[in-house]
Amino acid sequence: MIKALGYLGVSSPRYEDWRTFGTDFLGAQLAEDGPDGAVRLRIDDADWRIQIHPGAADKTEYYGWLVDYEEDLPVVVDRLALAGVTAEWGSPELAASRSVNRLVVFTDPWGFRHEVAWGQNAHPSSFRPGRAISGFVTGQQGLGHVVLMLPDIDKGHEFFSGVLGFQLSDKIISPSGLNARFYHVNARHHTLAIAQCPPGVAGFNHLMLQLKSIDDVGWAHDRCDEFGVPVTMTLGRHTNDQMISFYCTTPSGFHIEYGFDGLEITPEWVPRVYTRPSIWGHKRAGSGGPGIMHPLGD
Repeated sequence: MIKALGYLGVSSPRYEDWRTFGTDFLGAQLAEDGPDGAVRLRIDDADWRIQIHPGAADKTEYYGWLVDYEEDLPVVVDRLALAGVTAEWGSPELAASRSVNRLVVFTDPWGFRHEVAWGQNAHPSSFRPGRAISGFVTGQQGLGHVVLMLPDIDKGHEFFSGVLGFQLSDKIISPSGLNARFYHVNARHHTLAIAQCPPGVAGFNHLMLQLKSIDDVGWAHDRCDEFGVPVTMTLGRHTNDQMISFYCTTPSGFHIEYGFDGLEITPEWVPRVYTRPSIWGHKRAGSGGPGIMHPLGD
């Protein structure tokens, strides 16, 4: 069913700051603004991948997932119905605003809005990065990965794996208290991760963007101070996907993991359990903690 993370939408009172943060720092390209004045960012030939809507508070709005075939959409609707979750078909106007052909919309048990779409608009050979970079790893691997914080990781597994078909890549269960599961739907090591958090809490932690060169990552890391971008986790390498990355805070509060050289899933892949998240690095920097953007803005 779901084959990639296609797009992400948030709202923020600092949406205009993304014009500089997204282009000069991340290396994305500005697309034409959304109908409500939203800032839209491109990282490949898709019309846009990240949309920041004007809003009174920082809030996650929707996660846009992609399927390969139009016929997969009613399958998603039926599987959600069996799990007691109602999905609705999006209007043609909504589909046009998301730059897709068709989509269905539902809210998961933790309040996150998801959109499952087919037919994402793209214009071959049209991407022009906002700064000199080698480019982003997208294609069949989609936008990147997202990490959601859930109060019950076992129920999260039942929903995302059992209902939506995300496949377990591995787990990290560390003595420090980290309890996370990582899921793939394509060659990317994980397109979704869920992590245990305190009861009554659910939120969006970070979006990962993967670059084609370590120099692209190093350039951004070196210039965080110049752009006033807070580093929340220093440069390091993860144990499970072996991504070399650092984490920074966006103008809207959630984190971006900016990385290079992640492992890819093979047909022989066997899930494992790790007891630490990083081989080296990834130290907390400044006051940056595990920032959470709550789905309902609270």
